[in-house]
Amino acid sequence: MARATRTNTDAGSAGADRATTRSAADFLPARKTLASLREAAAGCRGCDLYENATQTVFGEGNAHASLMLVGEQPGDSEDREGHPFVGPAGKLLQRALSEAGIANDDVYITNAVKHFKFEWRGKRRIHAKPKRIEVRACEPWLIEEIKQVKPKLVVALGATAAQALLGPQFRLTERRGELLASPVAPRVVATVHPSSILRAPDDEARHAEMARFVDDLRIVAAMLRAA
Repeated sequence: MARATRTNTDAGSAGADRATTRSAADFLPARKTLASLREAAAGCRGCDLYENATQTVFGEGNAHASLMLVGEQPGDSEDREGHPFVGPAGKLLQRALSEAGIANDDVYITNAVKHFKFEWRGKRRIHAKPKRIEVRACEPWLIEEIKQVKPKLVVALGATAAQALLGPQFRLTERRGELLASPVAPRVVATVHPSSILRAPDDEARHAEMARFVDDLRIVAAMLRAA
C-alpha cells in the first residue's frame, strides 16, 4: 500500500508554535568564518526541517567569489550527497553558466534554506516549498555567507530565494533580471530556478526557457565585468 502523503514538517501545532520562536541565530558560532559557519550549521535546530532531512547542505565554492548564486533549498540528490546543486537542476545550471561565459571558479553557490523539505509519495521524496517562517529561521546562515564571501553580485534563483533577499512582496514575474538592492546584499538580480526549466511541458518550451535563462546569466556576466 502506498504511503500517505505528508511533509517532513508535519509535527503538529506544538511544533508550529515552537517554530515561531526559533532561529538559526541561536546556532551561529562566536567566530564567524565560512568553515566555522559550515561546522555550526551541521547542528542547526533552528526549525523542524532538520528532523527528517539527511543532513545540512551548506554553501560551497570560491570563498571570495564575485558571484553568489542563491537557490531555494537542497533537493533529494543534494540531501543525500551533502552538496548544493548536484542533481538535475544543478547540471542544467552548470550548462547555463558555461553558455553565459561565467567561470565556475568565481562562483559561490548556496540555498536560502539549508535542509530538504519534502513530501513522501509512495517511496519517493518530492520537493515541498518551504514556508516563510522556515525561510526566515534559516536566514542568519545566508546573511553570514554573504558577509563572508562579499560577492559583487548575488543572483536569486527562483521566487523563494528572491523573497528571502528582497522581501515577501517581491514578484519575480514583474522584476526578473533587474538590478536591485537588498538589506543584506547591495546588488541582487533575480531569475528563475533551473528546476522550473526542467518542469516545462515540452521540449520546445524547455528550449525557450533555457535560452531566456542563459540570456539572464549573460546580463549578470556583463554586470560583473562592469563592476
